[in-house]
Amino acid sequence: MTRAAPEPLKTLDPDVVAQWLARHPDFFVGREGLLQQLKVPHPEARGATSLLERLVADLRTRAEQAEWRLEQLLESARHNEAQYRRTRELVLALLEAEDGDALGQALATQFSERFQTPALALWCPASLTDREAQPPQAPRQVLDDHVAQRLAALLDGRASRCTRLTPTDWKRLLPHAKAPDKAGSCALARLTLGEPLGYLVLASPDPDHFRASMDTLFTEYVGDVVARLLVRLAPPRHG
Repeated sequence: MTRAAPEPLKTLDPDVVAQWLARHPDFFVGREGLLQQLKVPHPEARGATSLLERLVADLRTRAEQAEWRLEQLLESARHNEAQYRRTRELVLALLEAEDGDALGQALATQFSERFQTPALALWCPASLTDREAQPPQAPRQVLDDHVAQRLAALLDGRASRCTRLTPTDWKRLLPHAKAPDKAGSCALARLTLGEPLGYLVLASPDPDHFRASMDTLFTEYVGDVVARLLVRLAPPRHG
């Protein structure tokens, strides 16, 4: 009598086993000895380790990652708090300005001391200055068509922008500040409040201080505050 051929061994699909265990998380209850026999790849070295040791290693890694994320959140919170305090002091100083020149001086002082921005210019049209008084004091400048065209070209249709600033443009846009030998960088903001009111130029001799990829929301915010103060501090127009 011929013996029947043995049936081939069936191998369980690992994915099917994983799905089954996921549906039966209590499978190892009462089978702790089986847990101790399981071997899994070591996360940092060759060979295998026990499942319990691997779980401990995974938990340690997760704890370190959670600690790193927490430190990142705390660092971001500290940065935001410091930025808020600097911005608060800036706005309060601007609100105390009694005229356009004082406003420009407050801007220059605050940005130099609190935001590491050594050069600044506030370009305003002649309609916002008192024609009978002395010329405006730096960093406030009287806007003319030539400068307005260059600033508009640098902004390229935007309300604000960070970009490189050549020594030639530095001399033109910040005539009261010493120009660097090489290209610097600047943040520009158009000042408007129903009508064009000029431009705010923040500059640094460091070409990477104001990078093109930087967000300009803060620059626009300062520009909005300055625009409103310029209107409030403008001399009365004689009819």
